[in-house]
Amino acid sequence: MTAVLERPGMIAAKPARRRLFSVARFVPYLQAAPLALILGAFLLLPILMIAVVSFWDYDFAAMYPDFLTINYADTLGSWVTWKTYLNTLKYAGIVWALTLFVGFWVAYFLAFHIRTTAMQMVLFLVCTVPFLTSNIIRMISWIPVLGRNGLVNSTLVEIGLIPKPIEWLLYSEFAVVLAMVHLYTLFMVTPIFNTLMRIDKSLIEAARDAGASGWQVLWNVVIPLAKPGMAIGTIFVVTLVMADFSTVQVMSGGQSASVALMMKNQMSLLQYPAAAANAVVLLVLVLLMVAGILRIVDIRKEL
Repeated sequence: MTAVLERPGMIAAKPARRRLFSVARFVPYLQAAPLALILGAFLLLPILMIAVVSFWDYDFAAMYPDFLTINYADTLGSWVTWKTYLNTLKYAGIVWALTLFVGFWVAYFLAFHIRTTAMQMVLFLVCTVPFLTSNIIRMISWIPVLGRNGLVNSTLVEIGLIPKPIEWLLYSEFAVVLAMVHLYTLFMVTPIFNTLMRIDKSLIEAARDAGASGWQVLWNVVIPLAKPGMAIGTIFVVTLVMADFSTVQVMSGGQSASVALMMKNQMSLLQYPAAAANAVVLLVLVLLMVAGILRIVDIRKEL
């Protein structure tokens, strides 16, 4: 009789457990929904709109909704466009190599040669001082330094090292690369420094106890463990350089070009569909580069 009376309660409890379980399954989705909505509204939707506009037709006065591939044909079929993309990739490669070299040694010095954590943080904050001003101000600050009558040329002429000012210091590819390295090195220092600080110092001591020299420890222990930080810094620097147009325009004096500068010029001429097609191609190229980096180095341990 007792068993018969308990069955209805047991039967009634099962649906309650099922309802509780089904609601719990959707809790993570509800928690992620606000961020998904923000990313969808401010990231995915604008990209989708750019992709749609890239197929539209246009003239000197307006855009016309359509589905044409002529914008992509003009973009990919022009030798000027290919040359501009190669020039942009050249800037990205040179700036990446220089920022990686400078950024690694700065991060290495902060992580292994500064003993106290407080001093490490102080020196790291000193590196961020230039970021208290805008990129434009930091960029144009090189003009009075590199100009024909600037600080560098005046000093070299006065001490007799050169007979006349050097022309290629400013408004040249050298000036573009120098300004970009100045602007973006900290984006390489920060992730590498974060990775180096996570290295267990006992690994380095064990390598030294095994007879490894300083360079062997660096090459076989430090650099392999620092690869995730290098990869993150590479993604930052490459994407920033590929999207930079103001530095190329100002520091080259209009003598050089980049994809972002080409898109800016197209938009100034109201050629928005052509600029959108270039933006899509540039986005695909950058995503392929990022995917290649992620295939080589696993950065999930840093995230």
